[in-house]
Amino acid sequence: MYKNSMDMTQWGGQEKVSALLADIRARRGEFEEQRFISNDVVEKFKDIGIYRSFVPETFGGSGKTPSEFLKAIETISAADGSAGWVASFGMNPAYLAALPMDTLKEVWKDSADIVFAGGIFPPQKAKKVTGGYIVNGRWQFASGCMGASLLGVGVMPDDGSKLPKMAVMPADKVKIEKTWNVHGMVGTGSFDLIVEDVFVPEEWTFVRGGTPTVDTPFFKYPSLSFAAQVLSVTALGIARDAIDVVVNSAKNRKSVTGAPNLGERHYAQIDIAKAEAKVRSSRAFFYEATDEVWDVIMQGDEPSKDQISLIRLATTNVARECAEATRIAYQLSGMQGAYVDHPLSRCLRDAHLVTQHAFMGEVTYQNAGAIMFGHPPFPGYL
Repeated sequence: MYKNSMDMTQWGGQEKVSALLADIRARRGEFEEQRFISNDVVEKFKDIGIYRSFVPETFGGSGKTPSEFLKAIETISAADGSAGWVASFGMNPAYLAALPMDTLKEVWKDSADIVFAGGIFPPQKAKKVTGGYIVNGRWQFASGCMGASLLGVGVMPDDGSKLPKMAVMPADKVKIEKTWNVHGMVGTGSFDLIVEDVFVPEEWTFVRGGTPTVDTPFFKYPSLSFAAQVLSVTALGIARDAIDVVVNSAKNRKSVTGAPNLGERHYAQIDIAKAEAKVRSSRAFFYEATDEVWDVIMQGDEPSKDQISLIRLATTNVARECAEATRIAYQLSGMQGAYVDHPLSRCLRDAHLVTQHAFMGEVTYQNAGAIMFGHPPFPGYL
């Protein structure tokens, strides 16, 4: 079997990353109980370079490629899906780069390891005043907000703007309400954000997916597509863990009834092979689409709509196929997997939560199919 592990030499070395992954795996129950990833783990993500992966090198960034980052998130997710989900927001420069350059200098002036999180929907009305906006409202699904130093919220300015904006502010200006009571990805801390009469300067707002003010190859990669990819790739790590749990648990384990060991049963052999095929094939499509677009960018060209659409299609496909592979692994566990603290129970819940995200909705297939037939997709797809 392939080993789902990143090249650890570029992320702080084998020993440091292995210790981090072991620590994450050992503390999964802690993360679920408190419903967020502990801040010392977020600090370790900073230490290995997760949050500076795409920060421009002039500000101390490390110049990672999309595939390098995605494989890192995949590996972390095999230790814990929620940890991978929170680490995935190391892609935040893809959003923040739409801020004015002078603002970016402020964002990264002291460190490239800035953690940004936010709640986008529903956009709340913001009152235009001299120099900026007065922001009020509540926003859901602010994954990773407990470890963030900067938070963004979606606003619709009352100045006639047609597009919503993200208003960025220090975390201490925002109240976090722990409303995240769900059955999967429990540790992501996707709580509500509440803002009351906070002034946000105009230069600290941006249009999500807007034109970057930074000119490096990464900022030519389709940002909304990448925002979907960093979430769906968690399902790859989860599915790998689920398959490994089944295979490893069957080794040298005798049935209490004297029946054949699980690994000796034909139906189990067939099902685990099907699960493996789903993971490998969807993974291959996922990274193939990623690298094709990156190669085009590195050649100085612009990705086509068809190429970007394939990223979106591969993204939804990997989430769906890996959720099904995880379900197969869970079903093979029998009653053991039914316990809430069993690894396969957590894998099942986390993998299926990924498929519920709007980025991985059924409409992706419709949009991808529309482009294949030469029709325009729904707004926001590309």
